[in-house]
Amino acid sequence: MTFLCISCYFKGAPFLRASKEAGNTVYLLTMKKLMNEPWPRESIDEFFFMEKDNNSPENIGHIAEGLAWLMQERKIDRIVALDDFDVEKAAYLREEFRIPGMGQTTARFFRDKLAMRTRALEHGVPVPAFSPLFNNQDLGKWASEIEYPCLIKPRGEASATGIQKVHSAEELWAAVHALGEKRHQYLVEQFRPGDVFHADAISVDGEVVFCQVSRYLSTPFEVAHGGGIFRSVSVPYDAPDAVTLRQMTSDVMQAFGMQFSASHTELIKMADGSFVFLETASRVGGAHLAEMVEAATGVSLWAEWARLETAMAHGVEYHPPGRRYRQAGIVVSLCRFEHPDMHPFQDEEIVWKMDKKQHVGIIVASDSEGRVLELLDKYADIIGRDYHMAIAAPAKSTH
Repeated sequence: MTFLCISCYFKGAPFLRASKEAGNTVYLLTMKKLMNEPWPRESIDEFFFMEKDNNSPENIGHIAEGLAWLMQERKIDRIVALDDFDVEKAAYLREEFRIPGMGQTTARFFRDKLAMRTRALEHGVPVPAFSPLFNNQDLGKWASEIEYPCLIKPRGEASATGIQKVHSAEELWAAVHALGEKRHQYLVEQFRPGDVFHADAISVDGEVVFCQVSRYLSTPFEVAHGGGIFRSVSVPYDAPDAVTLRQMTSDVMQAFGMQFSASHTELIKMADGSFVFLETASRVGGAHLAEMVEAATGVSLWAEWARLETAMAHGVEYHPPGRRYRQAGIVVSLCRFEHPDMHPFQDEEIVWKMDKKQHVGIIVASDSEGRVLELLDKYADIIGRDYHMAIAAPAKSTH
């Protein structure tokens, strides 16, 4: 089988390796500026490059023209989007060239935050109160009845990119008017404070067959807008929150029509102990959460996703992997040193250290949840004191 993988960011190396190890021909379509990144070149049969990474009809049309040229001599069996921003490209190309996999209608539920909330609500999955920005009368009624603060969010961005917090109807209207002709590309929702959890899963034939629940200790929004230190920790498998969130993740995947893929779903635990759905994505979680999941479970989400895509392409049964039930946690930060000194991080529970310029990060794993939390606190203190650097949130996600 021949896989065309698309990624506007340097990521997904384990997927590329596992795809090649499964006997596939692997093509990578990425940005020209990323051509010198340390891709697993031994696992990539050929590179192709995009000049632009946006999802405008013009740019996707150019990509389709390139694929039409490529397919005159090469057969493409599957198209895989390795990043959020490539889901729309991949869905359009599958539809245009009649290649099996997620089409544009289903892809909307995994990219468009308004589509996510509307669909979840229709299927009984609780969500924060929200409103589109289409109609002044409808928005005015919503704005007069809601409890503030609220968040104005771009419908198509990833992570915490482009989010504004407003504290009154006056602020809301000012922000909406400032969006001008782009207001239809945004929604507003009530800010619901609480712990944010993420469920990293694999679905097969519409059923979730693997799901690891974890909890952010510093949310992506807090890190992006407050310059904090990113942390997450796994939740013990039998904990009530983990049981509840595995079921909610399954409910979301079924409501959204997920057939087979990896997914990353975020949910908020309210003060009363109930949960609301925040958002989901049909890909492996970013910020090295896949490595944290592997440290806890022994399962590489990237490699399993490749195995799953290969099985579906060949029409054979996919068997989910066995897993461990350890606890793991991650701490990552921008660093004021280009190559940070990692000697202060030496505890035996460390299973991974970040190797990226201007970044510092570690993953720890243990049978003890308390020990993991103790180490995350310890290393967050060290990083905050001796390494951390904060910069303004980017206009577009760079995960």
